[in-house]
Amino acid sequence: MNMADRIRYLRKTKGISQEELVGKIGVSRQAVSKWESEQSLPYLEKIITMSDYFGVTTDYILKGIEPVADKEQKSSELKSKILYIASTAFVAIGLFSAFAGWHETQTMYTVWGSMIIQAVGIAGYFVGRLLSVARPPFAVNWLNLSGFLFMPLSMVTGAISIAFFKQGWIAPYPISIDHVVLFVIAYISICVISFLVLKRRTTEVRV
Repeated sequence: MNMADRIRYLRKTKGISQEELVGKIGVSRQAVSKWESEQSLPYLEKIITMSDYFGVTTDYILKGIEPVADKEQKSSELKSKILYIASTAFVAIGLFSAFAGWHETQTMYTVWGSMIIQAVGIAGYFVGRLLSVARPPFAVNWLNLSGFLFMPLSMVTGAISIAFFKQGWIAPYPISIDHVVLFVIAYISICVISFLVLKRRTTEVRV
């Protein structure tokens, strides 16, 4: 990994775009772009500024020499990644557990228990965010959001269906035709909007 790669890595780990880095260290967007594409090298003054901002040594930016603290940080990043993946798994397990439980018993106790499983997964997600400055992948963010909102949205649209069409049930998945239509419209809208917003944020960080 050369200096350009290290600057790009530090920026992405921090979860900021080139424009945001420009504002933090007081240079032009073109200068940052040239540093990351190996067209030029930053002045020593800017290397010192970046080392302070990213919390690394100037030796790391210049030579890639990592102090012990950086190794510990990488260990925290690995733990965060594991927690991010586990959080998505818990959200999915809770969702399918609710489907199976409701199909068998039609009781809200099963739904609450499944939502607790999902809540554990979301808690793990935020613990991962606390352990490291490394941002979770786009897929983790989107799947967690869409998976966690599925049951509450189904129950809300079920209540609306009962109130207006006298059909449906407050259930973890849509049941009657009116309930299905309301749910599909609302859920697809939320999924598309969240996909576009999260994708845009991810793209801005990668630039």
